[in-house]
Amino acid sequence: MPNLHHAALRAALDAKTATIGVIGLGYVGLPLAITAALRGLTVLGFDIDQSKMARIAAGDSYIEAVPSADLKSMVDSGSFAATTDFSRLGECGVIVVCVPTPLTKHREPDLSYVENTARDIAAQLKPATLVVLESTTFPGTTSEVMTPILETSGLKAGTDFFVAFSPEREDPGNASFRTATIPKIVAGDGPEARDLVQAFYGQVVEQVVPVSTTATAEAVKITENVFRAVNIALVNELKLIYDAMGIDVWEVIDGAATKPFGFMPFYPGPGLGGHCIPIDPFYLSWKAREHEMTTRFIELAGEINTRMPHHIVTRVRKLLDVERGRGLHGARILLIGLAYKKNVSDVRESPSVRLIELLEAEGAKADFHDPHVPAVPRMREHPTLMGRPSVGLDVLADYDAILIATDHDAVDYAALVASGVPIVDTRNAIERRGLGMGTVTKA
Repeated sequence: MPNLHHAALRAALDAKTATIGVIGLGYVGLPLAITAALRGLTVLGFDIDQSKMARIAAGDSYIEAVPSADLKSMVDSGSFAATTDFSRLGECGVIVVCVPTPLTKHREPDLSYVENTARDIAAQLKPATLVVLESTTFPGTTSEVMTPILETSGLKAGTDFFVAFSPEREDPGNASFRTATIPKIVAGDGPEARDLVQAFYGQVVEQVVPVSTTATAEAVKITENVFRAVNIALVNELKLIYDAMGIDVWEVIDGAATKPFGFMPFYPGPGLGGHCIPIDPFYLSWKAREHEMTTRFIELAGEINTRMPHHIVTRVRKLLDVERGRGLHGARILLIGLAYKKNVSDVRESPSVRLIELLEAEGAKADFHDPHVPAVPRMREHPTLMGRPSVGLDVLADYDAILIATDHDAVDYAALVASGVPIVDTRNAIERRGLGMGTVTKA
């Protein structure tokens, strides 16, 4: 017998009359919401942050991937609105969950945001609704965690409402790919859910890639991030080895990258940042233990990558000893870049924040310069740094050392070199710009 709820929602999606709800208007949710609105869908965004509501209403984007002009156009046309009132979830035919999935202090999955959001949805859930989880998590979360909470509504998944998973693939700062142009992995819990999630995202993005189960889709995203974490750990370890041999790892990688097959370049750095790579592999490690499996590659990669900030602090200490005849205690250090990657304002899990903490634990005073981050935003794990401002480059002579942690294009690297202040460069930013090494130490 045909499922009438499936038929009703599919008809609404085809006619573009279904309201799309997006929960979590951050780096994932806001680009998705505006992309969907630009494609002719009516979108209602949900977030607990009241400050975002005022900026959205004014058409003032706080996400670099969303131009303010696009945001204002969609708000003014009525295609997009935002609210903190979760009772309005009942207005939505599709609800997309884009909330954080961090780790606890014990490096275990923290699904509290997903669980609390599922409870909010369950309180308003109506028949003929598709609920899609986009938050990165371990295989099984959609079916084992979210669906049972949604069914506390008294409705039955696969019969009254439908559940799907589609991992986010945003890459902040990447101008070559946007939400609409990144292929979208989708999976539904059952054939009706699969049909609906393909129909929805087919209206939003250029290419939809269906896979067989929600657990498979969850595993796809975890695999993408494990691949990056392990390879970055490999080059970080190679860097330490080649440093001991007097070999420049950057030159080695550039040479290897000329091979047209069988090699993909990854580059060392001061540690991992962003919401994905430092966190997601541990979700798989945690889940694997349930099946009595060990994840030695993942755990070793995590160990190497999390030790990199300590290695960088050691390099700064040695530089000060050689160049200034002093230790870290009482030294003034200027970090270049607070964001976790170049040309973005995202500071989530940024190694720069960890570097500041490690340097100041040694008695140094650490400031930062970042053209994309005017001040340290509110961060769950680093509340004492909130509000610390970015300093200008007109005071370089006041510092004992400069530490390049993020290689933003908008930084005046020539001024850094001209200052004569010793530099520790973790990104090879100076040499890549042909500025001459001078007092620059690669780290």
